[in-house]
Amino acid sequence: MSSFQGVDYYNSEILLAEDERLVRNTVREFVDDNVLPIIEKHYEEGTFPVDLVPKMAELGLFGATLPARYGCAGLNNVAYGLMMQELERGDSGVRSFASVQSGLVMYPIYTFGTEEQKDHWLPKLASGKAIGCFGLTEPDYGSNPAGMITRAERRTGGYVLNGAKMWITNGTIADVAVVWAKLDGEIKGFLVERGTPGFTAPEMKGKHSLRASVTSELVLQDCVIPQANILPGTGGLKSPLMCLSQARYGIAWGALGTAMACYDTALNYAKSRIQFEKPIAAFQMTQEKLVYMVTEITKAQLLCVQLGRLKDQGVARFTQISLAKRNNVYQALEIARMAREILGANGILNEYPVMRHMANLESVKTYEGTHEMHTLIVGEDITGIAAFA
Repeated sequence: MSSFQGVDYYNSEILLAEDERLVRNTVREFVDDNVLPIIEKHYEEGTFPVDLVPKMAELGLFGATLPARYGCAGLNNVAYGLMMQELERGDSGVRSFASVQSGLVMYPIYTFGTEEQKDHWLPKLASGKAIGCFGLTEPDYGSNPAGMITRAERRTGGYVLNGAKMWITNGTIADVAVVWAKLDGEIKGFLVERGTPGFTAPEMKGKHSLRASVTSELVLQDCVIPQANILPGTGGLKSPLMCLSQARYGIAWGALGTAMACYDTALNYAKSRIQFEKPIAAFQMTQEKLVYMVTEITKAQLLCVQLGRLKDQGVARFTQISLAKRNNVYQALEIARMAREILGANGILNEYPVMRHMANLESVKTYEGTHEMHTLIVGEDITGIAAFA
């Protein structure tokens, strides 16, 4: 049984089905036993714990909502969200790996790919025998992916790709990249396999955040891929944005995991740390911080469960996913900062997970749509007026 008992001030446990709780508890135990003992060392050394990949696959963490015929778990979206919550309680880098593999690689192959592509790649990706990455963001086009300059040109029997992608999770270790490029002016998805001449994926170093995650560039120089490697169902910016909605959904849940970890750490510390002859939990300012934390965690939990139910009914809108991603990551970062304040100087030590989560959340707040872009997405939805440049 996990030593982490969770945070549940509103008894939201009753909103979960028995199998959803079982999935969460299984992943919770996995994180306690396999992630937490090693993650600080990997974070410090700037390495991804690749040994976890087969274990994660065994638990069905990759493509968890996809059908069993491809070796996937066939779970609902709430169960998937709970998986992401627990993985990110371990580390954002570990959750990012699973999010990319599931929402940004397996999802587009399943949604836009041919039967041959699905049969070839999905079982490999589900079993962790293959690793994938998602190439959309470019050095000069982050929040404006429509401006991408990566190009695909037809040639006999296939395509030639030229361009560069930036900030690509898993890029260096990936066996296949889902690369987005303009073909005759229209954005299309392509499967670029490791070892393809002209395709390189150097790792980006020097990060102060997401250190236990592989972040890469993708460079495509006269990269020739066969006709069979285009994702035929893709067309326009809507296709990669559909993938991003999958990833953002997982992030909304994942941020909740970091918030819970930071709150739990701060609460336990405050009850045991003695100053002026009493625990610091006895002071009003400390209690105010803890109350803020548990309030925002409770609100985020209810947001996530309802969003998951809407997603399972097929009626969740991308704007609702934006609201959850925006809120939950922002509040998780606030909670991490407050937890650091409660821990005082101890808050910067790797003996506690707080500073690592705080640094990771700075990236999570920016990727898969910045906080500001999600503000404008929801703003346009409620006013009917687009405030984008």
